[in-house]
Amino acid sequence: MSNASNAELPRTVDPFRLAEQNVTLEGAIPLKALSRFRDAVFRTEEGSQCQITLSFSLDSERRRMVAGELSAPVVLECQRCMGPMPFTLVSRFTLGLVTTDEQAQQLPKELEPFLTDDFSADLWSMAEDELLLALPPFPLHERNECSASATLESLESGAAADEPEQTSDDNPFSVLAGLKTKKH
Repeated sequence: MSNASNAELPRTVDPFRLAEQNVTLEGAIPLKALSRFRDAVFRTEEGSQCQITLSFSLDSERRRMVAGELSAPVVLECQRCMGPMPFTLVSRFTLGLVTTDEQAQQLPKELEPFLTDDFSADLWSMAEDELLLALPPFPLHERNECSASATLESLESGAAADEPEQTSDDNPFSVLAGLKTKKH
C-alpha cells in the first residue's frame, strides 16, 4: 500500500451507493481517534495513522461488499520480557454490508457481516474492528531481540541438566528393537 494517501478517510459514507458505483477509497485514520484500539495496545506513537484502502462493489448476486486492506504501526507488549515491541499490523478483509441480522445470516461463509444503517456506514469503526482482529494474541520479540532471552536460555540449559540422561533400558521401545533383531 505504498501509494496510500495521507488524506483522512471519511468517517461515514453511504456504503450502498459506493457499492453500486464500484468506488475505491484510500486514506488514513489517526490512531488517536480509535480509543478501543488504543486501549488494546501498549501504545501508539504520536501522529501515527492507519493507512487503509476500501473497495466497494456488488457481487454476482447483487450483495453489497467492501474489500479492504489496512496497515498501522503500533507498539505492543512482548509477552516474554514485557517490554515495548514495535509492530506493523496488516489486515486484508472482505465484508458483506447488511442492515439486519437476517441479512447477515444469509451471507456466504467467506463474507464477514458488517452491520450498517441504510445510508451510513462508520468506516473508522469498521477499521478499528479489523485492527483489533489483526492483533497477535501473544506478541513476542524475535528471540535474539528479546531482553528476556538470556534468562530463558539459562533456564532452559539448567532444566536440561536437571533431567537424568535416559538410558536405553528406560526406553519403552527398546523391547521392540530387541524383538526386531531376533530370528524366529
